[in-house]
Amino acid sequence: MIQTKLLASILSCNFLKLEEEIKEIETAGCDMLHLDIMDGNFVPNITIGPDITRQIHSTTNLNLDVHLMVANPSFWVQKFIDAGAWSITIHQEVDYHLNRLINSIKEKNTRALVSINPATSPALLEYILDYIDGVLVMSVNPGFGGQAFIENSIKKIEYLAKYRYINNLDFVIQVDGGVNLANAKNLIDAGANEIIVGSALFKNNKNDFVKKFKSLERFII
Repeated sequence: MIQTKLLASILSCNFLKLEEEIKEIETAGCDMLHLDIMDGNFVPNITIGPDITRQIHSTTNLNLDVHLMVANPSFWVQKFIDAGAWSITIHQEVDYHLNRLINSIKEKNTRALVSINPATSPALLEYILDYIDGVLVMSVNPGFGGQAFIENSIKKIEYLAKYRYINNLDFVIQVDGGVNLANAKNLIDAGANEIIVGSALFKNNKNDFVKKFKSLERFII
């Protein structure tokens, strides 16, 4: 049984009050911190690097779920593991040697996930679903927070959940982009069990949001 978890995407926080906001979401009951790492090449934005990640790690007890939206993930993986990443996500679209990179992450006792963009079919992952730790379904085009949810992302989640069930696998299914309380239940029912939320969490009362989200939770088989 895999329990639904709420991950707070700090891309939407007030970076002038970063430590304060992290403490607030930790107190509110979020399960993990999701860090979007952008290099201005794979996506048209730049966020944070290993040094800031290391500082974040030192201020929280929450596990760090690091999403590498970068053009050369193999260069960055070890740097973010050293900075405190508990989980590393890389993109299917960007690495020619995905199998090798996934194995190198797992060898470091770090959780390894693969992300797919809105235009990428989950069927492309079938050859690695039996040994990765999870799939991140991007429900917006990566690069910026606050975008609207792409509805056909639900079909991808259902596809992955069915594959997971039929093949008796236990990889997690994450979803990120445009998630709020209005659509979170549909994502959970489709099979997603790690829900990443940014704007909807940070732009509202955090305690109220987490309480309402937890009421949506169920156990996914």
